[in-house]
Amino acid sequence: MDMLKIDALSKVYNLAGNAVTAIDQISFGVKEGELVCVVGPSGCGKTTLVRCLAGLLLPSKGSLALRGKPIVGPPKELAVVFQEYSRSLMPWMSVRDNIALPLRHKHLPAQKEAALIGNALESVGLSHCPDRYPWQLSGGMQQRVAIARALAYEPQILLMDEPFASVDAQTRAELEDLVLRVRSEFGVTVLFVTHDIDEAVYLGDRVVVLSPPPTTVQEILDIDLPHPRDQVDTKMMPRFVELRTHVYAEIMRGKQ
Repeated sequence: MDMLKIDALSKVYNLAGNAVTAIDQISFGVKEGELVCVVGPSGCGKTTLVRCLAGLLLPSKGSLALRGKPIVGPPKELAVVFQEYSRSLMPWMSVRDNIALPLRHKHLPAQKEAALIGNALESVGLSHCPDRYPWQLSGGMQQRVAIARALAYEPQILLMDEPFASVDAQTRAELEDLVLRVRSEFGVTVLFVTHDIDEAVYLGDRVVVLSPPPTTVQEILDIDLPHPRDQVDTKMMPRFVELRTHVYAEIMRGKQ
């Protein structure tokens, strides 16, 4: 049974009196403990998909379910890491207070909250700067704070919406490896949305390829690369090259 189930999901926007179909009849599932990457051309509705899954947008048609329960609002078992980390962090709050923000409604004992924050900071390599402010950190470090905040919340499933699109290539590689590490350490299920084909193949157990709008699922590809993965060794494997070439060709075919 899929932990997360997307069934014939469609989203239509009304723009200046015109109906614009962003996504159309998307169906796929995510199993518990799986890391599924969603990739597709720019403007294909990937962020719309994430917002529907997060309960921030209501679908026009179809259904969404988490552990068999319909998603009709933000599920308490789910956390989201957005692309715009600078907007998701409160600049007047310290790193520690930013991570504590979503924990407030849980009304946890102070000792438990401190332990969750400390563990999350350690997991993303930021134990040395809990009292700094976001504006004192690099872009990569700010995104680490956003990931730590999501982990401290102890989600069962983590949605990541192009989280590394705004950082440099070296930082991106480090953050990709961070995702693999925390996924293994925390056992969290991950749905990772990206426009980067190499990233999708490197991270994913499966890759869902979306078509240009009105967006449908074009292909779901199993990624049979061994674990643990490495930025150098994995990406030099003939199988990695074969898989990323296949995904690229599939995306280009969808544009024709």
